Amino acid sequence: MPNILLTTEDHSRDSAGMRYVYPVLSRRAGGVSIGINLNPNNACNWRCIYCQVPDLQRGGPPPIDLVLLQRELEELLGQIEKGVVFGKAATGKANRVMDIAFSGNGEPTSAAEFPAAVAVVHEVLAARSLAGKIMLRLITNGSLLDRHAVQEGISRLGRAHGEVWFKVDAATAAGLARINGTRAKPETLARRLELCAGLAPTWVQTCIFQLDGELPAESEWNAYLALLKPLAARLKGVHLYGLARPSLQKEAPRLGRLDAGYLENMAAHIRRLGLTVNVSP
Repeated sequence: MPNILLTTEDHSRDSAGMRYVYPVLSRRAGGVSIGINLNPNNACNWRCIYCQVPDLQRGGPPPIDLVLLQRELEELLGQIEKGVVFGKAATGKANRVMDIAFSGNGEPTSAAEFPAAVAVVHEVLAARSLAGKIMLRLITNGSLLDRHAVQEGISRLGRAHGEVWFKVDAATAAGLARINGTRAKPETLARRLELCAGLAPTWVQTCIFQLDGELPAESEWNAYLALLKPLAARLKGVHLYGLARPSLQKEAPRLGRLDAGYLENMAAHIRRLGLTVNVSP
């Protein structure tokens, strides 16, 4: 396998030439993140306007070949052990593998094989004496938490000392429809977030940006804080981040980055709830 040039601006899912497994240089993870893409057909049940997935479509994934997934993960970990994968862009601390993340080109929990995929990844880590040394993460919109199979997969993740990053970009019905393209209700979102936190350590991840040149509305921000407040004691914290890579959705020209100072000011309000906040402008 040739060296792969990683940057925080490019999270290509085919950088390693594999179907399910890909490395990225992650700002929030603080180094190399190995992604597990259970949605290779670019299908998702949400349509976030800042999404970087090309040719995004509504729907779910095809059947997952767990044998191939295991083989690809073992191959990539083997290449990493030899130190020949990431090239100049991922040297020093940035060359450390920080996590294996179920993320990819759609909602990973929409795959029927999600619980089995968690088990496969954990078994590969255990066989290489890496269990507990490399974090297992699920990056999810939380929309399918009411499914028993999804709960089973998240419970497995929790038992493997993994964690969940749960998307909360808005806390009003209008905001969820505008940003995430979903009809989800805020109270349903809050209930699923609480359920998730009971199954595995859970962080909220929130993307904020300008829309049509305007800052997030104060009413939206107040609703967001109100949603988090009663759950604060059960959450690990909040990952607050801006736009690092361009959206590939039709709304891309309407989106704008916020400066670090604005994000830090918003983080200060969240910290008053007693939550840890990590900021990635």
